Amino acid sequence: MPTSLGAHNARVDRTRDLLTKKGRKEQGCFSFEGPTLLREAREAGVPIDAIYATQQSYERAEGIAALERDGVPVYIVDERSMRRISDVDTPSGILAVARVPERSPADVLATTGSVLLLADVNDPGNAGTLLRTAEAFGVAGVLVGSLGAEPYLPKVVRSAMGALFRLPIATAEPETLRGLLQGREVTGLAARGAPLSGLSWPPNGLLAVGNERHGLGRWEALCTRLGSIPMPGNAESLNAAIAGAIALYEATRRSFR
Repeated sequence: MPTSLGAHNARVDRTRDLLTKKGRKEQGCFSFEGPTLLREAREAGVPIDAIYATQQSYERAEGIAALERDGVPVYIVDERSMRRISDVDTPSGILAVARVPERSPADVLATTGSVLLLADVNDPGNAGTLLRTAEAFGVAGVLVGSLGAEPYLPKVVRSAMGALFRLPIATAEPETLRGLLQGREVTGLAARGAPLSGLSWPPNGLLAVGNERHGLGRWEALCTRLGSIPMPGNAESLNAAIAGAIALYEATRRSFR
């Protein structure tokens, strides 16, 4: 049976802290909302630490009962408390908490296949969309620059649409990554680079997508080459998520011909 919590319960306060970077770091957990992401997490085998739901959502949602039978604690909260722990204007009424996976850059680079590097991509929507796109194109893992949007930020989790539950992801610094590359080709997206369509793409290369305003910045020194997307139109640049998606297609299309 679920446990009802009052509006000022300490557990609610701790869950609210997961909306902040400090709270996520201190607790080693992150939160995500809605029945769709809960289903994605379950199917990916992500261990759920706790579920918070309004009474109405608890009665209607599929999947919560199965998790409850498996021993996952379920807490019933009122609408006000759900708004406190939610990151959206109109909460779905279901919020889950899970542990942040402990992965290092070395773990991600130990995988077989191409790796996407988010070189301090700052916009959470772009970061999440790039995670989703990386999974769609079969990327083996993702490295996230520490000065960009962190992967377990609620908006990144929402935008990734479940990809975050399945992809190996780790936060990285250029200095740490330099010693782990072991001769891998690192292609950085930049306007002055060679056209992407003319480049050869090794099966274990890295693709670096830079910050929306500052480009590759501190990551450019790691790049062994630069690639560009030729644009015959008048636009000066593309959204980071769109540019990254085009580049990921070029980097992986030979594998699904």
